[in-house]
Amino acid sequence: MSNSSPPPSSARHKLLQAAAELFYNNGLGASGIDAIVKKAGVAKKSLYNNFESKNALILAYLAQRHAEWVTLYERRLSHATTPTERVFAIFDAYIDHAEWGYEKGFRGCGAINAAAELSTSHLGRDTVRHQKEAIQALLHEHVMACFPAETERAGLLAQHLAFLLEGAVVRAGLEGHSRCLYDAKRIASELISAWSR
Repeated sequence: MSNSSPPPSSARHKLLQAAAELFYNNGLGASGIDAIVKKAGVAKKSLYNNFESKNALILAYLAQRHAEWVTLYERRLSHATTPTERVFAIFDAYIDHAEWGYEKGFRGCGAINAAAELSTSHLGRDTVRHQKEAIQALLHEHVMACFPAETERAGLLAQHLAFLLEGAVVRAGLEGHSRCLYDAKRIASELISAWSR
């Protein structure tokens, strides 16, 4: 998964950056087209030249958030030398994302926050679900490498770790800092150690 962002000077890039800030800080519903265009410093027509609708902009925002996380994960993964370290690379990428300098502080997972505002039939909810399933699949792959002879148990542990991670990021968003994610990583380490016995 590569991040093929438009050039920083393009109207599309400016619109996506403005939308990302407003969507994350204020929510999807509270971020209107006029506010996005104003923050981006572009003409309203450029929004519709680059995105069919606000829904298309929301989908681009969700793709960008995930691509940012993937970049952080790949950076962490490049330093991991064991299956357990590869599991921790996922937790560390969540921590890294939580510790970015957000304008109004950390508010949790931008994708989960967005999905909470969308109707059950909105394509954005499916997008977020697929993104979270992809992260759980990465956990599954790395946990399987930790316990190659115990497929069923490893699958269960991967699911536990995915739920632990997602719960921790929701709680971290409520608290406004990453401490819960550090706690989740420590708990994950304890679970992996306990399952190794």
